[in-house]
Amino acid sequence: MKTTTPGNKRWMIVLGTVLMQMGLGTIYTWSLFNAPLVSKFGWELSSVSITFSITSFALAFATLFAGRLQERFGLRRLTASAGVLLGLGLILSSQAGSLPMFYLLAGLVVGYADGTAYITSLSNLIKWFPRHKGLISGVSVGAYGTGSLVFRYINGSLIENAGVSAAFLYWGLIVTVMIVLGSLLVREAPQPQQMATAGKAPAAVRDFTVKEMLRTKEAYLLFVIFFAACMSGLYLIGIVKDIGMQLAGLDAAAAANAVAMIAIFNTAGRLVLGALSDKVSRIKLVGTTLMVTAIATLTLSFATLSYGLFFTCVAVIAFCFGGNITVFPAIVGDYFGLKHHSKNYGVVYQGFGLGALSASFIAAMLGGFKPTFIVIGALCILSGIIAVSLKPHVSGKDAAAKGMSLKPYGGTA
Repeated sequence: MKTTTPGNKRWMIVLGTVLMQMGLGTIYTWSLFNAPLVSKFGWELSSVSITFSITSFALAFATLFAGRLQERFGLRRLTASAGVLLGLGLILSSQAGSLPMFYLLAGLVVGYADGTAYITSLSNLIKWFPRHKGLISGVSVGAYGTGSLVFRYINGSLIENAGVSAAFLYWGLIVTVMIVLGSLLVREAPQPQQMATAGKAPAAVRDFTVKEMLRTKEAYLLFVIFFAACMSGLYLIGIVKDIGMQLAGLDAAAAANAVAMIAIFNTAGRLVLGALSDKVSRIKLVGTTLMVTAIATLTLSFATLSYGLFFTCVAVIAFCFGGNITVFPAIVGDYFGLKHHSKNYGVVYQGFGLGALSASFIAAMLGGFKPTFIVIGALCILSGIIAVSLKPHVSGKDAAAKGMSLKPYGGTA
């Protein structure tokens, strides 16, 4: 395998990854489908909205196995197959007439395919740019958010003009083309040692295997932090239109603008905080955004919401959520190395799916949006405290091993 790749070739890999991530990010438009499905089939809103939680859980669960599948089938073949599977899940959803079928197709199938392509293409791109993990993660994950922004209008138009069932058909066809085309442009990154030999990588952090990572307390603390960081954003994304109508008294058209608001600030957070994380301590940056998120969620719980205050809280939560899920892949690389990054991040990434499911169950148990946001706010405060006090894992063995530095990049921890 060659250890170098011309700059223009690397940027073609960026282009292919961005195209795939945009197609994958379209699942964030799910809240547009809640009300039309309720209207067409007469189901409870809470039952329909669980679909997105299932999608998010399946997405996270898929990341546990994606690294092994990539080793067996290769990045291009795996991401192309995932794109086809995701498209089929959406296309077949156009024929679904029961909640269990939506849970299976739009939930499990779409989520699993999305997570498989998401983590493998993201980890691969980070390996191509090891000196700028935060920035390049922001570009990749930012494209994921941009997909939700663009398709807020595309899917909204499809629902209005073709009906909710037909919208799934066209949505599936479009994203299949996007992901498969993107997969043709990507190329697997060389191993970190080869990148270092070619002068493209910084001094190595020890490369932990999954088993080695799970022997450190930092792995579990990072999981808790990621769990809290994901819960607020995923809960909001799934029901933001409904929150706007019920808590802020907005009409359906005005509340639908919150979907675009989330997409814009979600993407902005990914790009801004991703780039910033290359210059400051990533973990302390996450701690700060969790505290800000707590303020916004508690405001939604206790304040009388005006139009402006509602959209401000939505923008803040989306910005911080987008930034946090962008910075976390780089944090995992900082703490545990890049060689086994997709597998290690896949373990920590389970906080994403559990965060989505937990918020839905908390909402069901507590019976409303406001008490759910109180719980989320409290968890964000606790996790923010953990984040700002977390240190890198350093054992005597690690410190002595070949003179390797274990201090995370992006500032001191």
